[in-house]
Amino acid sequence: MRTKSRTKNRINVVTLGCSKNIYDSEVLMGQLKAADKDVVHEGEGNIVVVNTCGFIANAKEESVNTILEYAKQKEDGAIDKLYVMGCLSERYKPDLEKEIPDVDQYFGTTDLPHLLKVLEADYKHELIGERLTTTPKNYAYLKIAEGCDRPCSFCAIPIMRGKHRSTPIEDLVKESEKLAAAGVKELILIAQDLTYYGLDLYKKRALADLLSALVKIEGIEWIRLHYAFPTGFPEEVLDLMRNEPKICNYIDIPLQHISDKILKSMRRGTTKEKTTKLIDTFRAKVPGISIRTTLIVGYPGETEEDFQLLKEWVKEMRFDRLGCFTYSHEEDTHAYGLEDDVPQELKEARAEEIMELQSQISWELNQEKVGKTYRCMVDRKEASYFVARTESDSPDVDNEVLIDANTYYLRIGDFADITITEAADFDLYGIVKE
Repeated sequence: MRTKSRTKNRINVVTLGCSKNIYDSEVLMGQLKAADKDVVHEGEGNIVVVNTCGFIANAKEESVNTILEYAKQKEDGAIDKLYVMGCLSERYKPDLEKEIPDVDQYFGTTDLPHLLKVLEADYKHELIGERLTTTPKNYAYLKIAEGCDRPCSFCAIPIMRGKHRSTPIEDLVKESEKLAAAGVKELILIAQDLTYYGLDLYKKRALADLLSALVKIEGIEWIRLHYAFPTGFPEEVLDLMRNEPKICNYIDIPLQHISDKILKSMRRGTTKEKTTKLIDTFRAKVPGISIRTTLIVGYPGETEEDFQLLKEWVKEMRFDRLGCFTYSHEEDTHAYGLEDDVPQELKEARAEEIMELQSQISWELNQEKVGKTYRCMVDRKEASYFVARTESDSPDVDNEVLIDANTYYLRIGDFADITITEAADFDLYGIVKE
C-alpha cells in the first residue's frame, strides 16, 4: 500500500527506556546526520527506528506495544519502513521476528554499523562525541562505559549489553569538550556501573581520574554521577566531590535491599552493616550530599520480616531521593531458578508502602529548604512556570523548582539564585533572589 506520510525519506527515532538508550539514540542520530540524512527524534517520518528496553516486564510490555503500534501504521501505509534496535531486540530477536514479522529488520545493542548500512549511511569511527542531543541544550548524558560484569541474580543487563567496557578518558574528554562548545553546562555521567569504570583499561578504578579531567573543561559547570554500584565504591571520588565545586554533591547508588538474606540471594556482595557504613561515609565525607537510591520489593523469598527490616532502614536512612520497583522474574537470570513466591498484589502493596514512607520523608526534607536560597539551573518553561533544578536534583526523576513566569523572566539554560518559598512532597516553589 502506498504511504500516506508527507515526510518522505525522513527517519524518526523513537526511544524507550533509560538514559543509556537516550544516549544510544543520540549517537545513531549523529551518525545519520553526518551522512546527510533527514532525522528527527519522536517526530514524523516515513522510516521509523524504535530503540527498545528489555529490562523488566513493564518495560518489555511498553516496547512490544510500541512496536505493534508502528507495525499497524506500516500495514495502514502511514509509514514505509520499520526497524527495531536495543535491549529487547538483543534479547528476544528470534521470538520477535516470529511474532511481529511486519518489522523490516531487528538489530541488537552492538549492531549500530549494520543498522546504519540498512539506512544507507556508513558508520564513521572518527565521529567521537558527535551526537544529535535530544535533551535540553543545557545538560547532556555522558555514557562512560557499556555492559556490566556484576553477577546480580535478578538482572538481565549483562545478557543484553555484554561485559563491562570502559570508554578511554581522552575520548570522553573530547566528547565533553564538543558538548560544552554546543552550550552544555551539565554532564550527567551514566553507565550500567560507574564504580567499575577503568578496571578493564587501566587495571584500577579510575572514576576519580576521569572526573579530574572533566572538571578542567571550560563551560562545564555541573557534573553529576548516576548508577554507582555500592560494592567497591572508590572513596577518593568523595574527596573530589567535597573539594571540587563542579562535581555535584549528589550520587545515584542503587542499593536494592537491606536484608542480609536477600542481599546474599541477590548476589550483591555486601551486607546491611557494610551498606549502612558506606552511606555514613558518604555523609561524613561530603556534608549535605544528596543520595538517590532504588529498591526492589517482592524478591523471591522476601518475608514480611525482610520487608519490615527494609522499611525501618528506609526510615532510619532518610534518603533524599528513592524509587521502588516490584521484582520482575526474568528468564536466563540466576534468580529465575528461584520460586517467584511473592504474589503480585503483595509486591505492589509493599512498593506503595515504601513510596508513601518516602513521600513523607521527602516532604519533611523539603520543608527544611523553605527560606533558603539555591543556585538553580533553568531547564524549561511549562505553562505559567519556569522549571528549574537545584544541585541536588537530576532531570526527570527528582524535585523541580517552579518559578512564576508571570512575575519573573528567566533564560532557559541559565543559572539563577532562587529562594524557596513553599515546598510539597516532590516540588519546590521559589522566587528569584533580589
